[in-house]
Amino acid sequence: MPQPSKNLDPTRSPQDWFGAHLRHWRKVRRKTQRELALEVHVSASTIAKIEKAERPCDLALARSLDDALDTGGILAWLCLRTGTDADNTVGDAYNATVAPALLGPPGFPGVAPPMTGSATDDGSHGDRGSFLGASGAAALLGGTPLSHLIKPAEPSRLPSAVRPEDIEQVEAAATVLAGWDHHYGGGGIVRTAAEAQLRWASALLELPCPEPMRASLFAAAARLGMVVGAADFDAHAHHDARRVFAFAAACAEEAGQWHLRAKVYSYRARQAVWLGACDSGLTYAELGLAHENRLTGTERAMLHTAKARALAKAGDVQATLRAVGQADDAFAQARPGEDPPWMAYYDAAQHAGDTGHALYDLVAVGYRPVTAADRLRTAIDGHTQAYVRSRTFSMTKLASLTMATGDPHEAATIGHQALDEVVKLHSRRASDGMQDLARLTAVHRTTPEAIKLRDRIKETIKT
Repeated sequence: MPQPSKNLDPTRSPQDWFGAHLRHWRKVRRKTQRELALEVHVSASTIAKIEKAERPCDLALARSLDDALDTGGILAWLCLRTGTDADNTVGDAYNATVAPALLGPPGFPGVAPPMTGSATDDGSHGDRGSFLGASGAAALLGGTPLSHLIKPAEPSRLPSAVRPEDIEQVEAAATVLAGWDHHYGGGGIVRTAAEAQLRWASALLELPCPEPMRASLFAAAARLGMVVGAADFDAHAHHDARRVFAFAAACAEEAGQWHLRAKVYSYRARQAVWLGACDSGLTYAELGLAHENRLTGTERAMLHTAKARALAKAGDVQATLRAVGQADDAFAQARPGEDPPWMAYYDAAQHAGDTGHALYDLVAVGYRPVTAADRLRTAIDGHTQAYVRSRTFSMTKLASLTMATGDPHEAATIGHQALDEVVKLHSRRASDGMQDLARLTAVHRTTPEAIKLRDRIKETIKT
């Protein structure tokens, strides 16, 4: 019976970091340890030990692994720059011409190992925070400026024509980046990496492509564009988000991909509503629902919820409640096995949170808050660690709702919990929600807990 994979801690040492990258690329290419070992002429146990940081990888093997996994040279690059290959000196690291791949396991910046410590002479870990400090970086880089790492000796070359593996790489990039976006927010390294991947994917659209692969290529580009647009939206780069969403929608249309088209229009609707353009948001949601008989129950629920949020922002109570009812009916018909991979996020927690957000906006025009609160609590309880940002959104909304209509002491407790999560994210939308909560504390000027929360938000969230 196969043993479960050992959880890797890439921050433990350079060797652990290398092993985590090797496992990531092996899984991206859907190879077993035995299959990979046969290709590079070593034993399966050797691959297993390298992945678990139980033995080093030499440069020759790293290059063979790069070839077998089609990584573009990232493993040889890591081997040289992390000192994983004991036979190479630091100076040898600069003979490599490959640039670090932007696609890596979640939490891996790609340009320098996120180490928190290095081994001492006795094999133990000393000051883990000093690995990339001044002396640690100087030792690793041989005195070369860190900026050298992001200046490849030559630009990455496009293939002469689109290959199946190019499409697979675009799809893999979209999957990894979407996971980062949900967990860390769309700003920071997530958006930077996403934009670089999209430039590569869009360049592929200009290359010769066999006709049987054309639809798959445009579908992959649409999916990646959808993820990049979402990151731009979360980072408040709204002009970029609109441009990229338009690109994604056009690619989805070209591919004849109704499921991708629906998801892109859902994003466009949400962004329009966020910016106060309720009519545009409603239009985008309706466009997504065109030929809704072709969509899954989950996709219909997502789009009816987008309609509800547009109608709620416009203050139309009855129309909002009808749209929420339609969303609930559609979600009751959801069959996760029928959904495309990018819809995995829209589970019961997401549905409760999104409809709860719509009902929250109705409270300002007299709708009872308890229904919105119940849905937001369901969302908070149901979201896993993979969807930290979504859980934080719902937690912030619940704190705001409670501050406006309920017990300020309870609201402050929820608000502090939400703020603990917001500070870990790169999400301007999450920060905006916190600032809205701070404004709501004004009605509780004599409540110490509310004032303390307001002051903490102002100190923590910078405009």
